[in-house]
Order: sequence, then C-alpha cells, then structure tokens
Amino acid sequence: MYESYWQKKGDETTVVIPGWQFMSYFSDATRLCWFLEPEFAKQIVRLHNVVGNAVTENRHIVVGTGSTQLFQAALYALSPCAEAEPISVVSAAPYYSSYPLITDCLKSRLYKWAGDARSFSKNGPYIELVTSPNNPDGFARRSVVNGSEGILIHDLAYYWPQYTPISSPANYDLMLFTVSKSTGHAGMRIGWALVKDEDVARKMTKYIEINTIGVSKDSQVRAAKVLKVISDNSEGPNEGDSFFEFSYRVMAKRWKQLREAVQQSGLFSVSDFPPQLCMFLNRVFEPQPAFAWIKCEGDIEDCESFLRGKKILTRGGKHFGVNPKYVRISMLDRDKNYETFVRRLSTIRS
Repeated sequence: MYESYWQKKGDETTVVIPGWQFMSYFSDATRLCWFLEPEFAKQIVRLHNVVGNAVTENRHIVVGTGSTQLFQAALYALSPCAEAEPISVVSAAPYYSSYPLITDCLKSRLYKWAGDARSFSKNGPYIELVTSPNNPDGFARRSVVNGSEGILIHDLAYYWPQYTPISSPANYDLMLFTVSKSTGHAGMRIGWALVKDEDVARKMTKYIEINTIGVSKDSQVRAAKVLKVISDNSEGPNEGDSFFEFSYRVMAKRWKQLREAVQQSGLFSVSDFPPQLCMFLNRVFEPQPAFAWIKCEGDIEDCESFLRGKKILTRGGKHFGVNPKYVRISMLDRDKNYETFVRRLSTIRS
C-alpha cells in the first residue's frame, strides 16, 4: 500500500553506502546497545516526539531484526533463571498468531506458551503480551490477567496515526515497534524496543548479540533516512503531503470500501470502533486497522475455507485462538489487489 507514496518521494529516501563503510560489528561501543546506529536512535526519538505516540525520555533503545527478534529478546530478558519450571507466556485471544509459534519454537526451559490470558489462573510469575491496537481485531488493549506477579510486554506495532487515533504517548516499561508497520518497509527487517529498566535492556542486547551478533547497519542507515523524511514532512510546510496524511486517507478509503462490500454481500460482519480525537492529526475518527477481522455469519462454520473457495485468501480464527467463523485479511496490499478483494467480497451471496 505504501509503495506508491515512496515512489513519489523519489531520491528523498535514497541512501548510498560505499563498500568500505559499516564494516565493523560495532556502531558505538559506549552505548548499552552497542550495535545501534546513533543516527537511527536519533530519528526514532524524533519521530516518537513528532507523533506523540510514545514516551522516549529515560528509555533505552534496543534495535532488533524486526519486532520478532525483539519479542524473543524480551522473553529471554524477562524470564527468571532460577525458577524450577518455565514462566508462562499469555495473551488475550484473539492474539497475534505468531506468538505461540515464536514462544515455543526452541522449546526453551525459560518460558512456554500458556494460551489465552483471559482464562489464565495459574499462581506465580507470568509474562503477558499486550498488543494495542490488537492484531488481528484492531481494538485497543490493556492487560487482563489479575495477578500480582505479571510482567508486561506492550507490542505497539500499530500505534500510528494511519491506523488509530493517537490519544496520548504510550508510557510502559517495555514497548515494541517495527518499521514494517509504521512505514511499510517490511524488507528492512528493523524494529526497536523502548525499555525502561537498564538490566532488561542489557539482557535483550545480550540475546541479540548471541543470536545474530547485532543488527544490519545498512538497514539501520536506510531506516534512519526514511524516519527522517517522515518527520521532516510532518513538521514542514507541506504537511498535507506528509506520509501519515497519505496513509490516513488511503486507510479511510479502504475501510469505507470494505464496509460497503460487507453490506452488499450480507454474509459477513466487521467490528465497529468508537471514534476518538487524534492529537497528532487533530481530527476525530474511528480506528482503521491494518487488518480486517471478518466474521462469517449464518451457517458458515469455517470462514477461511469458505473464502478460499471464492478465491480470497485469509488466515482463519483458529490461528488466533478463537472460533473458525472469523478470519483476518490484510488491508495493506497494493491498490489493484485490494480492489479485486473488495469486488469479490461484495458479490458473494452464498
């Protein structure tokens, strides 16, 4: 979806890296996260301050190969080493479908997936993943486990003004962000964590050191350039052509098209969201998530299989810990593919 915007920007985000540059593992040996490029760190702080979506003061920045690696690093850093059994990791359903896979991939003795946070009642320490706005259903989330020994990880990949109103800066102990969802550059494989506790940040950095001996400098330099252009355009005289204005307009149009298609078909339903004031865009609007969480109504029990038969590819509810009557569909494809999707959806009658 974002490709056309960056094409129009032309050389504004072009980066030329000579063959002799960035050859060392180290970016800044004096930093806690020694493989974090200083310019990237600077642009992260600047963009959060421009948008107003996260507190950066008194936070350590840890860079990772996407938020996936940062999630693994956070589990490693937060898990008690002295416990007799792995700490439980939970998230309220519907939860991000990769959480169980990533958590249990290595069969770690430090942590294990324990399912839906709403039904979790085990005594003792636990880690709860709070994704807000949530993937897949787009709703704002808070922690749900009523326990005194819980440790929270806030995945805020979608807390950007094209997806949801920015009501206040997020202020949590450990917050995850990713370039792929904020700017569309998934291929860079770059994410960052804002971490309040220095020991946790050090352990996360150590995990990434062991896992990949740091993070690509080339990707960090490119990401820094992209973030700088976004901040420049958001603060400059051409704010109407800013990245977030463009993204907001496209998402608003697409959600309008989707709701019209759902109404025309009559076989599906999508969630309604309460409108809020966005402090960044200075307007009131309903959240317009990066994914549509669609329910097949009536006698259709397996919505994913049903839509596959209509040449629409989705991810079924069972992957997210809920009923297979639900499916997740990306709202971020290229215009041509999205137009095909809503056209096909609108013509489905049975």
